[in-house]
Amino acid sequence: MNSLDDLLHTAKEAALAAAEVHRRSGAPEPEAWTEKGHSDWVSAVDESAEQAAVAEIRKRFPDHAIAAEELDWGGPAPGEAEDFRIYLRTDESLAENTVRRRCGIAKQFFRAAKQKKIIADNPFDGLPTTVRENSERWYFISRDEAQAVLDACPDAEWRLIFALCRHGGLRCPTEVLRLKWSDINWEHDRFTVHASKTEHHADAGLRQVPLFPELLPLLRDCFEEAEPGSEYVITRYREHNENLRTQMTKIIKRAGLTPWPKVFQNLRSTRETELAQEFPIHVVCKWIGNSPQVASRHYLQITEEHFAKAVQNPVQSASVSGSQELSAEPAGRTEVALVMPGQEDATHCNNNRLHELGVTGLEPVTSSV
Repeated sequence: MNSLDDLLHTAKEAALAAAEVHRRSGAPEPEAWTEKGHSDWVSAVDESAEQAAVAEIRKRFPDHAIAAEELDWGGPAPGEAEDFRIYLRTDESLAENTVRRRCGIAKQFFRAAKQKKIIADNPFDGLPTTVRENSERWYFISRDEAQAVLDACPDAEWRLIFALCRHGGLRCPTEVLRLKWSDINWEHDRFTVHASKTEHHADAGLRQVPLFPELLPLLRDCFEEAEPGSEYVITRYREHNENLRTQMTKIIKRAGLTPWPKVFQNLRSTRETELAQEFPIHVVCKWIGNSPQVASRHYLQITEEHFAKAVQNPVQSASVSGSQELSAEPAGRTEVALVMPGQEDATHCNNNRLHELGVTGLEPVTSSV
């Protein structure tokens, strides 16, 4: 894959080539135009500028198809979208879910092109783009493991970065780096999270999260170390090319642990799993910033603690089990005596079929009632 610097360099060269066309074109003689046409000066210069830009892009990407406003492209050839998917799986060795995400992004672009009548069909229609659950990449970070990582962090900011993910359930880096001191409501023990991922939702991507006991001392440490007038809680790593995942992986190794898959997402998943055992799911999802459906498919984990708790505690309530212990009779069977007219002493009844009746009594069992 090409680096971001390569792509930016190509974009710059394409823009300069197009600008040179405009610079050399000059202004035409004054003329009255009533509408835009294919042969007017503006359209002619635009087309020439576009051709210059496309030529620069093709120098760097000769095998790529290029869609442009004035270029009669016609869309990709049949089967090219599937070829792209195969390329991602084989040449790039990407995981299935990553391939689906990449194809989903491409599908959105081609959908827009189709809506603008640039192409007739979306080549990615029919290709799988929905991310599937992959429990093999789930990992629950225990309290002991979390403490080991905290002890291995080099400074207060890194301890808070880790804690905001593990104990606050924040997305990293977006939500962690957007957190401001003005978002911390010390008086009411909560803070506001700004979620770029859900800014288009009705809540504008804002949610309230409790100042959990695990977060409070670490927030205070950073607050005491902050320079006067500091706006953001995390002051470093604010450049777009900073890679927090790489640094976090090094810290995990320094703690004597093996880095787990999806480093930051599993921290968030672990916290949501913990909270779901203590609070209603609708409350937990409001704090974490997802829906119950998403939480169930991609976040909530089954842990060893669940199994241990299941085998230690009976499912029946104490009142039910206590009442069963008081009865000497087997469950579901009750001894009754049938007293016939003129025979008040039921002990003389010799009908064994009537001596023991099930809990249904004399009425026949029916399946419809």
